[in-house]
Amino acid sequence: ELRHEMCDAAVQLMKHVGYINAGTVEFLLEDDRFYFIEVNPRVQVEHTITEMITGIDIVQSQIKIAMGMDLFKDMHLPQQKDLHMIGAAIQCRITTEDPMNNFLPDTGKIDTYRSPGGFGIRLDAGNGFQGSVVSPFFDSLLVKVCVQGMTFDDAVKKMDRSLKEFRIRGVK
Repeated sequence: ELRHEMCDAAVQLMKHVGYINAGTVEFLLEDDRFYFIEVNPRVQVEHTITEMITGIDIVQSQIKIAMGMDLFKDMHLPQQKDLHMIGAAIQCRITTEDPMNNFLPDTGKIDTYRSPGGFGIRLDAGNGFQGSVVSPFFDSLLVKVCVQGMTFDDAVKKMDRSLKEFRIRGVK
């Protein structure tokens, strides 16, 4: 019920300002009340979570919209009220940040790299692969791992298993 209220408020806001594109409307949530924070008209790092639970390719949608295609007529996307979300999804960012060193990136060569896999697991690769060299001059992101489960608890269990299946050696 609260999710529907938040989605309705987001749609009303976007209609009011004449916004036509994929985007993220962010809210703060306290108990059963929500407060508007901002609109992000660009793809966010977390967009993969939305893609997993809605089945909509947000990046492709933004490209097609920029080409002048209509969200509903040309792309056959559902209206917000007809959007069905399936389950829950969680994202973790696997980096070389060292919590014992002010979260600065640990640098060096990745000697071993093995990532998890399976149904409902999505990996968005960064710099993580065997033999790659992590430099202090670039983002320390190795990979984003996203999981989807039918319930939040299922997603948590799948993420826990996924994180345990990672094998990364050579950097912290």
